[in-house]
Formats: sequence, C-alpha cells, structure tokens
Amino acid sequence: MAEWRKICCAVDFSESSGLAVNEAADLAKRFQAELTVLHVYEAPAAAAAAMEVPLLEHVQRAAGEAERKLAECRSAVEQKVGRAVLSAMPQGGAAAEILRFAREGSFDLLVVGTHGRKGIQHLMLGSVAERVVREADCPVLVVRGRRTS
Repeated sequence: MAEWRKICCAVDFSESSGLAVNEAADLAKRFQAELTVLHVYEAPAAAAAAMEVPLLEHVQRAAGEAERKLAECRSAVEQKVGRAVLSAMPQGGAAAEILRFAREGSFDLLVVGTHGRKGIQHLMLGSVAERVVREADCPVLVVRGRRTS
C-alpha cells in the first residue's frame, strides 16, 4: 500500500470538491499525513483588461469571499482530521495552478473532485480533473460527484 505523507486536495467549493476534501481528510487522518487544501482563484478576465473601479471592487469582494470559504473549509477539515491543516489560494487558471502547486510542493497524492459532465457540457466547460490526471507528477485520486446530464 502507498504511504502518503503529504496530500493536497484542490477545492472549488462545489458538491464534488466537498466529497473530495472529505476523502482527503480521511486519508490524511489514516496515514497521519500533512494535508493542504488548495483553492485556485480565477479572477474575471474583464477585470484585468478594464480595471474600472466598480469592477475592481467586485473582484476584490469575490476574492475575499473565496478566502472566507477556504478558511471555513480548512477549519472543518481540521475538526475532522484532529490537527492543523494548511491552505493556499493562488490565482490563475485552475488546472495549471493545481499542477504547479502540486509539483512545487512535492506532494505524494493529489485529490480532486469531478463534476462528471459528459458530451457538450464537457466540451464547453473542459475538465480540470482530466488535465490534472494527465499531467500530474504524483498519483491523483479523482472523487466523482453526482452525475449531471
């Protein structure tokens, strides 16, 4: 059996990432592994181009809300694991930042959720989990949420 000492779980605050973080917490507890909860903040592209004051304020509020949700998630996971959990919130494209963070952090396991989209939804929305599985330097555990049509 693999011995995981350093686990990273990427979250987007969806139902499927909630399932993923629960699985990561169980594994961290079982293996006494360090756990990091990662949320990639993707700022609206228009904000970078326009930088209008109301839009900039909106982006700042959204980033603050993401930080609050991440702190709540980390706190809940700490309760489950019974010890401190790390968190990080880089900004950028989700898949690229998850891959970069996992590589630079030398994690033993990366846990991600997937929405299980198919067909046109998958083509239009892409799949962060799919890219992470293909390009990660470490094992990836994909936790599936409820199927969507």
